[in-house]
Amino acid sequence: MDCCNMRCGLIAGAVFGAVVAILGGVLIPVGNSIIKGTVEKEAVIEPGTTAYDNFVAAGAGVYRQFWFFDVQNAQEVVQNGTTPVVVEKGPYTYKTRYFPKDNITFNTNDTVSFLLPVGAIFEPSMSVGPEEDKVTSLNLAVAAVYSLVPKVLHAVLENLIKTSNSSLFQHRTVKELLWGYDDPMLKAKLGLFYPYNGTYEGVFNVYTGKEDMSKVGIIDRWRGERSLRFWDDPYCDMINGTDASSFAPFVDKSTPLYFFSADICRSVSAGFEESKDLKGIEVYRYTLQENTLASPTINPDNRCFCRDPTTTKNCSLAGVLDISSCQNGRPIFISLPHFLYGSPSLQDGVKGLNPIRDQHYTFLDVEPTTGFTLRFAKRIQVNMMYGPSNVITVLKKVKDYTIFPLVWMNETAALDDATADRIKEELVSRIQMLEIVWKTLLASGVAIFGVCSISYCMTRRSQSKLV
Repeated sequence: MDCCNMRCGLIAGAVFGAVVAILGGVLIPVGNSIIKGTVEKEAVIEPGTTAYDNFVAAGAGVYRQFWFFDVQNAQEVVQNGTTPVVVEKGPYTYKTRYFPKDNITFNTNDTVSFLLPVGAIFEPSMSVGPEEDKVTSLNLAVAAVYSLVPKVLHAVLENLIKTSNSSLFQHRTVKELLWGYDDPMLKAKLGLFYPYNGTYEGVFNVYTGKEDMSKVGIIDRWRGERSLRFWDDPYCDMINGTDASSFAPFVDKSTPLYFFSADICRSVSAGFEESKDLKGIEVYRYTLQENTLASPTINPDNRCFCRDPTTTKNCSLAGVLDISSCQNGRPIFISLPHFLYGSPSLQDGVKGLNPIRDQHYTFLDVEPTTGFTLRFAKRIQVNMMYGPSNVITVLKKVKDYTIFPLVWMNETAALDDATADRIKEELVSRIQMLEIVWKTLLASGVAIFGVCSISYCMTRRSQSKLV
């Protein structure tokens, strides 16, 4: 009778272990389904969701740091055609993105439109000096007019330069170069980012994700258009992806992330590089792919971004993007800082550059479950072009077209401790707890089932020997 009770107990234990193990196994898809449903609900851009709260809020701690390229031998460049020598000067830091989105309007086609007010507040404690620090840099007016005026009118430009006492280079304060100054030659206000304060980016029109979660945050229209009008090509004029502040939830690291950048007038993609820990939260680091600014000989998709075969050496120049078509014809070229990934001729044309990947590349740290970007560093360099002239005195010694670096910018932000704690409490800790529970149930169930099954077999064997 005792043996019978023991066998029954072992069978019951094995059954119990199996049930516990099955419960642990079932908990995996059920728990994942619950998490998926909760995340997708909170990721929709509509009042009452986490995504909406992030959407309407002002950017927390977004800063723009500027490093200027201070010319050390301006006189020798003009008089002798010497290669320019520059020294990096910075950072000069400004707080930006501190205004909430404006004119938020929900539309009937599952989209929401808005304007993004822009402004900049100088942060002395995060800068190497005051805004009144002076920098010797390329004369914006001379470089711009040189590209806009045909050669037959170079005599007119020569007269303007002489009568205004201008030259190829100028000595200006940081504040003037960034936000504007009265130019004596053009009798107009010029600046690298003029006008800025008090202006808007947009109008943006993005999908809310209510009907199709895979579209959440994706830009439907920019300035009322579904495609750009800068590149005269359907491929290059595409507006792809989000604004990079967030992506669809449940990010797949094997798939690139696409986003549109108004700063460079085009869409780009970023590829997964590695997983990182950010304040106790796992994030996926995505980086701008190396071939983004590659020459068309390396990346044929970039053929339509080549605007001028002459200045780009028959479209073989890598590392720069001519955005003059979206800058009213001004000869603006965008690159990564210090011409990272650029053709050697770019660095040969200006001495003092030193591209370092860890300091100069662009990255996004994305939380994979929600798709929210929790940290980023957008690093771009603003350049202008000048070249030789037989008529303009300050350009007579110039030997070839030169893409000259003016300033590089690091726009960066990261979540604060309070936000990190909230994410860990509301998301990470729940996922971890669910994982602990199902692993515990599964392991315990398998162990109980195994022990009871083995014990039952041993009991049966011993009883058989006695018989």
